[in-house]
Amino acid sequence: MNSFYTILLLIASNVFMTLAWYGHLKMAEFSWFKALPLIGVIALSWGIAFFEYCLQVPANRIGFEGNGGPFSLMQLKILQEVITLVVFVVFSVVAFHMQVKWNHIAAAACLIAAVYFVFGFK
Repeated sequence: MNSFYTILLLIASNVFMTLAWYGHLKMAEFSWFKALPLIGVIALSWGIAFFEYCLQVPANRIGFEGNGGPFSLMQLKILQEVITLVVFVVFSVVAFHMQVKWNHIAAAACLIAAVYFVFGFK
């Protein structure tokens, strides 16, 4: 069950992270947001990132084998990176109507290989 909670928390954390890092690019379409000074955009992003940390830290504590979880430190990091990129791809396709191209698929295959190597050999 710790695996499930870890992955769920990492997904939720990465949704907030993606919104904090890239959401302001989409929000610039609104005149009230575009009028904000950079410090206002930074403050808003920090506010969103707070929730990312509120989910990321527990995910790592629950998931880490040193705390009784199922994942090594390397496994946690690779898992987090793959989740980050999947969330980002979904965000960029939905919010920015980006197209997934062959090189993106090739990069995804490399990530799948990374997951295989980090989880496949203990």
